[in-house]
Amino acid sequence: RTCGLVGSSTVMRSLFQQVARAARTDAKILLIGESGTGKELLAKAIHQNAARHCGPFVAVNCAAIPEPLVESELFGHERGAFTGAHTRHIGKLEQAAGGTLFLDEIGDMSLMTQAKLLRVLEDGIVQRVGGRESTAVDFRLIAATNRELHAAVAEGNFREDLYYRLNVLRIEVPPLRSRREDIPELADHFLQQLTTLKQSTRRQLTPAATGVLLAHDWPGNVRQLRNVVERLIAMTDSLAIGAQEVREALRLPGHTLVDEEDIGLRQARDEFERAFIMRTLERHSGRVKETAAALGINRSHLWKKMQSLGIQALPPC
Repeated sequence: RTCGLVGSSTVMRSLFQQVARAARTDAKILLIGESGTGKELLAKAIHQNAARHCGPFVAVNCAAIPEPLVESELFGHERGAFTGAHTRHIGKLEQAAGGTLFLDEIGDMSLMTQAKLLRVLEDGIVQRVGGRESTAVDFRLIAATNRELHAAVAEGNFREDLYYRLNVLRIEVPPLRSRREDIPELADHFLQQLTTLKQSTRRQLTPAATGVLLAHDWPGNVRQLRNVVERLIAMTDSLAIGAQEVREALRLPGHTLVDEEDIGLRQARDEFERAFIMRTLERHSGRVKETAAALGINRSHLWKKMQSLGIQALPPC
């Protein structure tokens, strides 16, 4: 079960293999990736394929909880523990018992809360705010961040002992720009999903529109692509969504690498890949090995790709 993860690129196939391996264990997992790459979807996929899949999946965005409420939200509180605590509250750690606790943006957690979380991970015991009794908890922890935690450790903003507790299985979630070949499949998936959800007429992207999507850098990653597709559905009445509509949804100027509405999808992809590989070769002074590393593929794959696209090797500088 992929839980909405979409993609058939080499990068995504590798990621699916990591999900399968991670699901077979109960080890703690640290997901590293930019905002919008789908870290929560990945955590859900691991949970749904694990032995604990019948238990709850409890997600917490550590960056979204105001600091005064973090302790109560995570560990719970007893009635009368503080002003406004009229009833007992069961915290997220207890709610996740028997299942998976997903702590998103854990790099934003305060040092004080980090210390309390570490104690729970070491002892397996939670004590609610204002309470005297201790409660045993058993959950699988998956944490995620868009920061490099080892750098935060060096700066004194993240506990080293907690970092090593979390970093048992490390999975790096790729940005969309490193798996561009998945963009047409993702866009089509979102078109189908959102038109069904909104009970709208099914739409289709023209090859040139797909070419504009392929040429974009997607700083907001998959989340941004979904938002753009949703905007396109709201903006357009025609069944075929063209390149100009995509440019407007992306708020791009009129010029783009792919400008003809009747260009073939394969040709659009080839034009983009040719330009992208040549720019990367130039950036690395014609060195194929370094270019392949920057593109995230092996050298032989790059040579084959260059031959198929008619790219001549640049003389190294």
